[in-house]
Amino acid sequence: MEFCILLVVGREECYGYSLVQRLRELPNLSLSEGTVYPALARLIDDGLVRATRRPSPKGPPRRYLTLTAAGRKRLREMSTHWWSLRASVEALMPAEEDGDRDA
Repeated sequence: MEFCILLVVGREECYGYSLVQRLRELPNLSLSEGTVYPALARLIDDGLVRATRRPSPKGPPRRYLTLTAAGRKRLREMSTHWWSLRASVEALMPAEEDGDRDA
C-alpha cells in the first residue's frame, strides 16, 4: 500500500481524500480510509511525504501532499524492486494455453 501511495503522490500533488479516491478507483485494491490514512501518516513521519496545509475552496484547510527528496528516492527503490519481483513471478507462471487460466 505504501508503494501505491508514493506512486500517486509522486505523480501529482493531492490531498488526503483525493488520494483515497484515486486508490479506490483501482480494481483489485480494496483500500479504505482506515488503511490509507495510517500508512500516509507513517510516510509523513518517516519524512517521505510532506503535508502542507492550505486553504480549501470549500470547507476547512486541506493538507496537500508531495514527495520529499527521500520519498522520491524510496519510490525509485520500490519501483526497481517491483519490476524485479514482477519479472520473477512471470518467469514462474506457465504459458497460457487456449486462453484457459488455472490461477
